[in-house]
Amino acid sequence: MSRFPYDDEFEVHRTMPDTGTAKDEILSMMSDIAARENVVWEGGHCSGTMYCGDHDHYDFLNEAFANFSYVNTLQRDMCPSATKFEAEIIAMTLDMLGASSLEGSRPGGLVTSGGSSSIAHAVLAYREGNPNIARANIIKPETAHPAFSKAGHLFGVDMKIAPVDSLTLQVDLDWVASNIDANTVAVIGSAPNYGYGTVDPIHELGAIALEHEIGLHVDGCLGGFLLPFGRELGYNIPALDFSVPGVTTISADTHKYGYALKGTSVLAFADQSLRNSQYFYLTDWSGGKYCSPGMDGSRSGGLLAATWAAMVHLGREGYLRYAKAIFETSAAMQEAVRSHESLRIMGNPSFLFSFTSDEYDIYLVNDFLRTKGWRMNGQQYPNAIHMAVTRPQTQPGVVEQWTRDLAEAVAYAQANSDQPAKSGAIYGGVAGGMSAEADEFIRAVMADMMDQQASIPAP
Repeated sequence: MSRFPYDDEFEVHRTMPDTGTAKDEILSMMSDIAARENVVWEGGHCSGTMYCGDHDHYDFLNEAFANFSYVNTLQRDMCPSATKFEAEIIAMTLDMLGASSLEGSRPGGLVTSGGSSSIAHAVLAYREGNPNIARANIIKPETAHPAFSKAGHLFGVDMKIAPVDSLTLQVDLDWVASNIDANTVAVIGSAPNYGYGTVDPIHELGAIALEHEIGLHVDGCLGGFLLPFGRELGYNIPALDFSVPGVTTISADTHKYGYALKGTSVLAFADQSLRNSQYFYLTDWSGGKYCSPGMDGSRSGGLLAATWAAMVHLGREGYLRYAKAIFETSAAMQEAVRSHESLRIMGNPSFLFSFTSDEYDIYLVNDFLRTKGWRMNGQQYPNAIHMAVTRPQTQPGVVEQWTRDLAEAVAYAQANSDQPAKSGAIYGGVAGGMSAEADEFIRAVMADMMDQQASIPAP
């Protein structure tokens, strides 16, 4: 990945141009770039990231978005449509997540800007919902998303990291139960976790939460809009929604398997009182009384409209149809992995599966797959790679190509087992290995992407 992408092809703008550029010229350049970058995922070789992959669907969502792209949802008197869209997104998600089974409570939700935002709002709600605890803590599995640790850092909530079983890759329930203390406000279960696609034992975590009178957050950011439909189709997926006693919040990303535009997510609450605890108010500001349901102030009406349009257009039938294709494709791709004695699938995965090798560095397999156009995601401790199956993988011929390319990759890894691998485990698919000074390496990568200071001329 170039530090300065497209500098050698298009005009570079690191100072404001004196005169504007024609719309046609701008759009032509952007269309050219998009067409090139779409090739990376259109063939079904990209793990996760592009969950829909249907350009007709994207065109439909873009049209829905365009009607409200300039609308700020803060001004509800000017755009009451935002209230309709948001409320119905929340209601449809609650329905999908089994809120009808709740008795004696009023379920509710928030539409956020993505999974990390939903997770952060959940952590904030558990802190604010327990005002008598000076320094709250939450117990999360080691495999749970880093966004929990980020939220804990930002909001002053300690994260107790629970170990996972080395075979099942599910959280150690005994450790969770024995480490709850007077300051613990919630425990976390993933459905599934990002690294391995395994689902934590939600029923057992719910029983622990009820016994200690604390919350249970189910992180369904990845699988929230897929696992319930897989369960409905008859796959061996245990309940992980509000039908499980003890579950108090669930995060589910609409911009993943909800097939909406980036970035939207839903944080669902078993009871509105917990959601309401994290609202922000400032009623004595000179600019007027200010309030917001979450951390964001201005939000795009276009994203609400497009998300609503995606859910209403697909309906249960559409989500079930796509879920069936994804689970069938994942099973076939997993079978190709199991056909190689030198490869081992990690735990009992769902639609996302991770695999490693006890004979050679699995990143050698990844190195070869990259030469065939596959973009996999890497894990560490131990080294592994995963495939999050999405709709692009369900295209005809992709499973067959996966089977052929994987066989060649295994042969390459066996023949080169004495050589160091070039790839590594960096979330998000950044190319390259990991230096010994990991923190400094990551900071350098982020600086290159965000700042490009070396290219800015001195005044």
